[in-house]
Amino acid sequence: MRPILPALLALCLSSQPSLAACGGGFGSFVQGLKAEAVQRGHAATTVDRFFASVRQDPKVIKADRAQGVFQLDFTTFARRLISQNRVNSGVSNAKKYDRVFDRIEADYGVDRGVLLAFWAFETDYGAFQGDFNTLNALATLAHDCRRPDLFRPQIFAALELFEHGDFDPARTTGAWAGEIGMVQMLPGDIIENGVDGDGDGHVDLKGSAPDALMSGAKMLRHLGWRSNQPWIQEITLPQQMDWSWTGLRTTLTPAEWEKVGVRPRSGRWLSNQPASVIIPQGHKGPAFLAYPNFNVYFEWNQSFTYVLTAAYFATRLQGAPVFDAGNPDPGLSGAQMKQLQKKLSARGYDVGKVDGILGAKTREAVQAVQKQLGLPADAWPTTGLLNRL
Repeated sequence: MRPILPALLALCLSSQPSLAACGGGFGSFVQGLKAEAVQRGHAATTVDRFFASVRQDPKVIKADRAQGVFQLDFTTFARRLISQNRVNSGVSNAKKYDRVFDRIEADYGVDRGVLLAFWAFETDYGAFQGDFNTLNALATLAHDCRRPDLFRPQIFAALELFEHGDFDPARTTGAWAGEIGMVQMLPGDIIENGVDGDGDGHVDLKGSAPDALMSGAKMLRHLGWRSNQPWIQEITLPQQMDWSWTGLRTTLTPAEWEKVGVRPRSGRWLSNQPASVIIPQGHKGPAFLAYPNFNVYFEWNQSFTYVLTAAYFATRLQGAPVFDAGNPDPGLSGAQMKQLQKKLSARGYDVGKVDGILGAKTREAVQAVQKQLGLPADAWPTTGLLNRL
């Protein structure tokens, strides 16, 4: 499974205030890249060798446009991704790399479950790391005029890796969005956060699990991960409460949530940090308390459903039970979601792109209109809401 947006696309190494032109002929575009590389101080002969094999890849654009899996609700998505085989492999890899995880927890404060979950979802513990040529993917996406500022700097980061002997422009492969290795990191992130975990003098995220896991941990810490702190905890909800308090915009301490009837599903609260109640399928479905570390997940991936699934799976790998799916009201189909987004947009709500995906902006708009209509403001759109609109 590949993320809805590449891992950490928002972090670009380039300090350039604006990036050069996209579009036009691909050959001319590559010539512009080469000229800029020389201006950045790279030797012309090195630049020629780096770009010698670059080609435009239409399959990359097709993959970028086709991400319908994110229209699934949380329970369906989670059950699809969290197989018993992934659970068993997670337990096995936790034992196999126990010393590596001990180092990670000591140096970066990132729990092993967090990294195991990313490792599982991104590449099935390294078994499938993507077969797209990385340089071709980055150049194709940088040439495409939708997000050139996100991808163009990664080309020059890959050039720097090439100079270090850690990138082969003709043979390095990965995800369609240019991510490399077992935990799928962009070239710029490798330069900034890469760790030589096995001590061989190179950062090899494709072939070395210690390198990949330690690099992922360093990146999470760089993004603001709070050492040895929780990220989510499953909870139970009261029959009635002000559902508009749910969602990431509202934070209360666990003690304050207790006053309105929120309880841990098992055990005790994991922290006294301010946290948010998140109910991905409304007040009748699964429920979790999201601590500050949960927000760091969105720096890795911007899909709410993916992020929550990865965060939950991390707890599962550390002993949490299967979550209680509850009995949520049926959600909307992709076509119905687009219809809802159009209706909300017509009412003046900002839903972002009309794409049939229940993203953050659509959730906020749904919650606002539910409150306006006197419905439970739990941000879960149903056919009843669609009909009311």
